Amino acid sequence: MKAEKVSANGIDMSYICFGNGPKPFVILPGLSTKSVLLSAKAIQSSYRMFENDYTVYVFDRRDNMPEDYSVRQMGDDTAEIMKHIGIKDAYIFGASQGGMMAMCIAVDYPELVEKLVLGSTAAKATDRIRTDRWLKLAEKRDMTALTAAFIDDLYSQDTIGKFKDLLIHLNDDVTDRDIERFIIQSKAIDGYDIYDELDKIQCPVLVIGVDGDKVISPSSSKEIADKIGCELYMYGTEYGHAVFDEAPDYKQRIMDFFDK
Repeated sequence: MKAEKVSANGIDMSYICFGNGPKPFVILPGLSTKSVLLSAKAIQSSYRMFENDYTVYVFDRRDNMPEDYSVRQMGDDTAEIMKHIGIKDAYIFGASQGGMMAMCIAVDYPELVEKLVLGSTAAKATDRIRTDRWLKLAEKRDMTALTAAFIDDLYSQDTIGKFKDLLIHLNDDVTDRDIERFIIQSKAIDGYDIYDELDKIQCPVLVIGVDGDKVISPSSSKEIADKIGCELYMYGTEYGHAVFDEAPDYKQRIMDFFDK
């Protein structure tokens, strides 16, 4: 595995890369207080099954983030870096806010996307439920309450029961700069709405939602799939918003769709 930092057209962005397969697999994570670089080993372990057939890229948000930022600009920036390092015809998985970015990339840069998986995401900002609460707590710098909100909103009771002693450390060592970036990313969702453009997506798409989602309405996954006319899989109430980390068969579903 390697971690890289690249610059292109005024965009500074870091990413991790692992695997040696011929097909590019791009992962766009959701909203977080921390850089993906800090979770590099855990991410590689979680997606190890892809390493033989794919080269896996996990992109962070840009380093030099403007104050007035939008989800679509996040997609533009990631697309620019993908092109800069030679990625095209990518197999993309976007989770939560990463799924919002992935839809923007698929609409605006179809040449970059071979197949697309959208997990626990929405096509418009009106489908948000809990991120406003996170934003208010972050602005107050109330990290204890923010961590508690993350745990309650993201995970199922089963996961919380098993891993709460680990989860309470989610925001350990978060810096004030990290929080400022988190606030910018949270505000970026305001005004986001790509729903009416979803029919421009040309590649095969799989939408994966979860009925136990407390962050984004489960109906948003169904609306995306209906609008695109694509495959939909819904987990039940036994999982939460972070079903992509909770469900043991989630990664296999992604691989099976990519291999079709």
